[in-house]
Amino acid sequence: MIEDRILVLDFGSQYTQLIARRVRECKVYSEIYPYDTPLEKIREFKPKGIILSGGPSSVYEPDAPLPEPGIFELGVPVLGICYGMQVMAYMLGGEVAKAQKREYGRAEIIVDDDRDLLWGITDHSVVWMSHADRIDKCPRGFQPIAHTENSPIAAMADHERRLYALQFHPEVVHTEEGKRIIQNFVIDICGCRPEWEMSSFIQWATEQIRQKVGDGKVICALSGGVDSSVTALLVHRAVGDNLTCIFVDNGLLRKGEAEKVKDTFQRHFQIKLHFVDARERFLKLLEGVVDPEEKRKRIGREFISVFEEEARKIEGVRFLAQGTLYPDVIESVSFKGPSATIKSHHNVGGLPEVMDLELIEPLRELFKDEVRVLGEELGLPEEICWRHPFPGPGLAIRCIGEVTREKLHILREADAIVLEEVKRAGYYRKLWQAFAVLLPVRTVGVMGDLRTYEYALAVRAVTSLDGMTADWARLPEELLTRISNRIINEVEGINRVVYDISSKPPSTIEWE
Repeated sequence: MIEDRILVLDFGSQYTQLIARRVRECKVYSEIYPYDTPLEKIREFKPKGIILSGGPSSVYEPDAPLPEPGIFELGVPVLGICYGMQVMAYMLGGEVAKAQKREYGRAEIIVDDDRDLLWGITDHSVVWMSHADRIDKCPRGFQPIAHTENSPIAAMADHERRLYALQFHPEVVHTEEGKRIIQNFVIDICGCRPEWEMSSFIQWATEQIRQKVGDGKVICALSGGVDSSVTALLVHRAVGDNLTCIFVDNGLLRKGEAEKVKDTFQRHFQIKLHFVDARERFLKLLEGVVDPEEKRKRIGREFISVFEEEARKIEGVRFLAQGTLYPDVIESVSFKGPSATIKSHHNVGGLPEVMDLELIEPLRELFKDEVRVLGEELGLPEEICWRHPFPGPGLAIRCIGEVTREKLHILREADAIVLEEVKRAGYYRKLWQAFAVLLPVRTVGVMGDLRTYEYALAVRAVTSLDGMTADWARLPEELLTRISNRIINEVEGINRVVYDISSKPPSTIEWE
């Protein structure tokens, strides 16, 4: 589809996905492969350039992750970032050693050579460092092109072979001119044409779906979120009435959500929608369950059961459309280091195996921000396009402790007020997520001279680029006051509102 493409080799950096996204912001297609990808597979990808990501290792350690040496002989430009710089120096004959002084956070670079990679970058420009090793000696053919107070070689280049390396991270927002540096590499050095646009992607994806499906029938699990909604619209554009969407109301949705999905897809887009009212079924299943992992597992298994039952009522189905995104794909194939399971993933899996259906995943090459742009191109209402992420288990994991009909009603009403006020204040698009959490705590209060003993509610609002890290949102005092007053006055059962000021890490965004 796209001839000009950049390959990112992943050495385990938390910023690897960000590198690929920054390249795509230059309207150039990029993909992420594991650091040890065989040379033949790299050749098959036909990259116009390669970027080596950062990572937590030191190149001089035993078993340090290293790529195939042949990547430097492919005749395409290579850019090493942080650990990727050290890999390049180490493998090409330079010297890498532990730095006398570690460098983390903000630094200012002085440009020594403003050709190609650092063209247009100003002296004392702020960059973001994150390293404990440094380059003591450049490999033969390289020369330093920038330095900082602590790093004599903050950037280096072999202009003849078009090999470049940076000790800092140009992909993070803290590096003031990072986008310019990436653009210099991708557009000017690699010669990529800025052709990656959602309008052309729609045409290509539609044709791919048609070729794969033919006259077969497709089902799609529709949740009302942006991923499943865009998937449904794209598949419907390709196969028309051969698509049937299945929407399961599990009783754990936000206020008015089920009606909104019906109105949007059934009436507005005229997509065949199979609506399933399974509220009682899920509530019964959650009786007495307190453990959050058990909640997730029960909800996930029951969703698969309900979906399978309903899907079997539709004759001749051969395909299942899913809103898998590129970050999901990366997590399953990219760099794997030791990690702990924090909690089960929000999304429900297991359907293809259970139903023996062929998968259609038209969004598997896209990041979340690209999916939103795609949704706008397809005419999806802004309210759905920019909807905050909502967990698969829904309000069950925002209702701490046992889930009951009464507690869900209280939480649903309070959550609606949080979202109404956040939108009214113009903050909705500025936040990654904003929601209410009902606590398993009753507190004493006074209302109209009467003592009350009712639930406490937490309000959570965070800012984030990708949900992997997040900071609590500094919402205006007036907004928080309105939210608190309205909830306590309008929602029977709550007499105290608290605001969550925890960041991720160490906390998670969701409470369960």
